[in-house]
Amino acid sequence: MNRSDIGAQLKRSNNCCQAVLLAFEDMLPYDKDSLLMLGSTFGSGMGGMMGTCGALVGAEMVLGILSKQTKGMNGNSRALFTAFEDRCGASRCIDLKGVLTGHMLCSCENCVRYAIEEVEKML
Repeated sequence: MNRSDIGAQLKRSNNCCQAVLLAFEDMLPYDKDSLLMLGSTFGSGMGGMMGTCGALVGAEMVLGILSKQTKGMNGNSRALFTAFEDRCGASRCIDLKGVLTGHMLCSCENCVRYAIEEVEKML
């Protein structure tokens, strides 16, 4: 099973951010419980407010951690954001789930899958 499939499976019992973080657990300098705590506030968009997709937030966290960059903004952050929007159709949970339109752009499992795949391309 590849990393994006693992992430999609992890989504079944975790929020989107946690699923992305856990999919990269083997590469990150944190244990499972720490990753779960780190991602716990990003379910249903940041703070449960249907804002920025938790899968995208998790992917950005992974990218930041693995780049080991400590100052300024990671140059790949915008590219990751744009690639995610291009694949999923939006970056906000409310739009992705189609809450206002009744038309889902991308399922949570696919958001997790695509976020992981985009990070992998950048590594």
